[in-house]
Amino acid sequence: MDILKQKMTWLSVVVVVLVLTVFGAAMMGSVIGTKPKDVPVALVVLDQPAELPAGGALAAGEMIKEKLTSNAAFPIAWEIVDSEERAREGLDGREYYGALVLPADLSRGLLSLASPEPKPAEIAILVNEGMNMQASTVVRQVLDQAMRRVGLELSNQLLGQMGQQAQQIPVSAAQALLTPIVVKEEVVHPSGANNANGNAPALLTQIMWIGSLVTAMSLFMAGQKAGTAGRGRWASVGLQAAIGLAVTGIASGFVVWMASSWYGMELASAGATWMFLWLVAAAFFLLQSSLLNWVGLPAMALLVLLMFFSMPLLGMAPEFLSATTRDWIYSWTPLRFASGGLRETMYFGGWDAVGSNGTVLWSVAGGFLALLLASGIKKAKAAEERQ
Repeated sequence: MDILKQKMTWLSVVVVVLVLTVFGAAMMGSVIGTKPKDVPVALVVLDQPAELPAGGALAAGEMIKEKLTSNAAFPIAWEIVDSEERAREGLDGREYYGALVLPADLSRGLLSLASPEPKPAEIAILVNEGMNMQASTVVRQVLDQAMRRVGLELSNQLLGQMGQQAQQIPVSAAQALLTPIVVKEEVVHPSGANNANGNAPALLTQIMWIGSLVTAMSLFMAGQKAGTAGRGRWASVGLQAAIGLAVTGIASGFVVWMASSWYGMELASAGATWMFLWLVAAAFFLLQSSLLNWVGLPAMALLVLLMFFSMPLLGMAPEFLSATTRDWIYSWTPLRFASGGLRETMYFGGWDAVGSNGTVLWSVAGGFLALLLASGIKKAKAAEERQ
């Protein structure tokens, strides 16, 4: 029982609990219990009111708009736009996770259900799958559920009006009343086959972070063993950066080839994906190498913690995160800019579609390259002073 008297035994228990607490907070604390809130969706109301046989007008579009926008239970932030073209532009610009289009003949189509030749109204649901699979799934489910409820209410309303006008309802009209609204769903910017349900950008980001970290650590250790002194230290750090950038270029190309040829990942532009993934890997490598050269091996703890706190967030839409997680982690972690830029490259038109995410990564790469080179100058001067 002497082992129970050893301080190391109880210290190990404390360390294990501390490690589990930290990594538990990193992997679970920021994502468990998250709920969608204010998911942006475009609403296009083109419907023109139609005159009722008994007088008055049916404005189905305005009625649906009022029901949707006044329902606080929906986790949707509706944005009213004046045309389907504007809604599609917003989908292309990553402004909306989806859109609901109420056509100009919506009310006329509903009134036609009482005629010998009913023509059910057709409503379009546009789902922006490439923007985020999780959010687009919520949008699809919410809009489908809302349209079923609206269809049931319209069926009851039209059935009451038809019953007042005639004791018998034609079979064709009765059948049409079962589905007064036909919902047509269209997926824009699909994620493609074998893309991990739209999470391929997050997976590639994690792979390149780990690959870049291995590269940075290996070159840092090699530089330490070389033990170059004086001005040669700055040249050694510069060579470390050059070799690292070359290795990350080769590694990113290999990852793209592996994902496409081994696992059948569908890529709209393998070349553009490779080039952006190279930028991602280069930014990661320069960040990691700078910290290692300035802080030393303790920087590994910071880099590992950054990875574990960032990984659960990469596949989530910011509207699903708590305000604390969004402001204190998601807003600044470089991994989310990498994942977002890859998503734009892979699903929204290649390198030309990359927006502010690319700018941030270029800034990260440039800033940490300067810091890495500065670490060589600092150590070279320190070595000269010691001599």
